[in-house]
Amino acid sequence: MDQNGRPPVIIAQAPKSMGIAILLTVLFGPLGLLYSTVKGGIIMIVVGFVVGFLTLGLGALITWPVAIVWAYIATKKYNEQLYSGNSPQE
Repeated sequence: MDQNGRPPVIIAQAPKSMGIAILLTVLFGPLGLLYSTVKGGIIMIVVGFVVGFLTLGLGALITWPVAIVWAYIATKKYNEQLYSGNSPQE
């Protein structure tokens, strides 16, 4: 019980799957990055549209692998924060 006599609230969060994060990003590019990090997914979607428009689609050869690496890093960071007892920030 806390100071006001209420029972403590426990919020349980599940870790994110590295395999699913990478698979979604490989298949769907920046859209799949939304599983790992919403903010990163939105950023890469916007960047992907701009770069794709300016390069007639060839920019995907750069933005797609960047999104995959970003998914790996974001998922790893999320899980490390979760396992250390901190509340992960997305």
